[in-house]
Amino acid sequence: MNHFEYGPEGLTCEGVPLARIAAEVGTPVYVYSRATLERHFTVFRDALELAGVADPLIAYAVKANSNVAVLKVLGELGAGADTVSEGEVRRALAAGIPAERIVFSGVGKARREIEFALQAGVAEINVESEPELNLIAAVAAELGVRAKVAFRVNPDVAAGGHAKIATGKAENKFGVSFAEAARLYANASNHAALEPVGVACHIGSQITELAPMRAAFSKMRGLVEQLLGEGLSVERLDLGGGLGVPYFNHPEPPSPADFAAMVGEVTAGLPVRLAFEPGRVIAANAGVLVSEVIHIHARPEGRKFLVIDAAMNDLVRPAMYDAFHDIRPLTRRDGEAVYDVVGPVCETGDTFTRDRALPPLAAGDLVAFMSAGAYGAAMASEYNTRPLVPEVLVDGDRFAVIRARPTYDEMLARDLVPDWV
Repeated sequence: MNHFEYGPEGLTCEGVPLARIAAEVGTPVYVYSRATLERHFTVFRDALELAGVADPLIAYAVKANSNVAVLKVLGELGAGADTVSEGEVRRALAAGIPAERIVFSGVGKARREIEFALQAGVAEINVESEPELNLIAAVAAELGVRAKVAFRVNPDVAAGGHAKIATGKAENKFGVSFAEAARLYANASNHAALEPVGVACHIGSQITELAPMRAAFSKMRGLVEQLLGEGLSVERLDLGGGLGVPYFNHPEPPSPADFAAMVGEVTAGLPVRLAFEPGRVIAANAGVLVSEVIHIHARPEGRKFLVIDAAMNDLVRPAMYDAFHDIRPLTRRDGEAVYDVVGPVCETGDTFTRDRALPPLAAGDLVAFMSAGAYGAAMASEYNTRPLVPEVLVDGDRFAVIRARPTYDEMLARDLVPDWV
């Protein structure tokens, strides 16, 4: 469920017509529903509780939507943060999320990032390789602290809605292999600068079947039991994220209740705290991208290009992943026309969809890309010197800009010309 519905004033986010936001903020613009963010988090949390998962750490995947206001909304509900850079750790802290609820992941952590995470006191650093483990140990020894670490294990299970977001196969760059996990965990347990607290896995994103998750989680349970059987301390098992969301043309994903029931079955009786890293399932359907039609370019051979003011730099998912987004006019209307929906960027890849049947549209009309709250603004760029798209948060009948569109002067001021040029 989300809070984007048609009303007397057109497509509305909670109590605010999207056309009003477009008029005041301009287009393109991302709009997020606070009520939807809160609902999706509480549904996920309550499903786990009902399935008998006690006191889970639900570390929201910051990469999905990293706006500090969004993080604050979720943090106030008890969410932690799954982060993959120093910048994301800083965002989580700025949103008021306590360091003890922050997980630091990622395959290429720099020394300075490890130093920052250790000094901040994050809950755990997820180790992705033996060289990284050695670096963490060295940095911790220099700082005179014991680094709390968990080992991200690659379970060699295929999953995910696209090859570029599948992370759990042996050929993917993520995590240590099962063959080396127990050895590394035992070695870390005997290191004065390391404190192993658990193991983790994450097999992909936009997963629409429970079977691969069940397979991976079962392997992780076996690893935990092996480690405990060897007398090693294991406090938590991080099962990652990846649960899919309905993008309207995708297979209907499992519900949070179905997911939680499976987790409860697989982990029953395991004496560890469970952690999760949901991102897309929390944020995707909580946001839309609103854009204005610039014109219709009709070719003599019959192809119609619907040219809008949003582009691939604002929403890169269709160009990068061949991703589908439902497109809805802000004003409901009858009829149908077939368009290629494209943006102004100087790339053929700046195409959101081809041969899409939509209601008839004209210059000046407004449309909304649905399910754009995850991996939309977070992946946006200033390619073609296009200003970053602003973000707006709606709460009932009020809204606020939570990231402003930069001016051209602000953009140009970041470029420094040496005096010898």
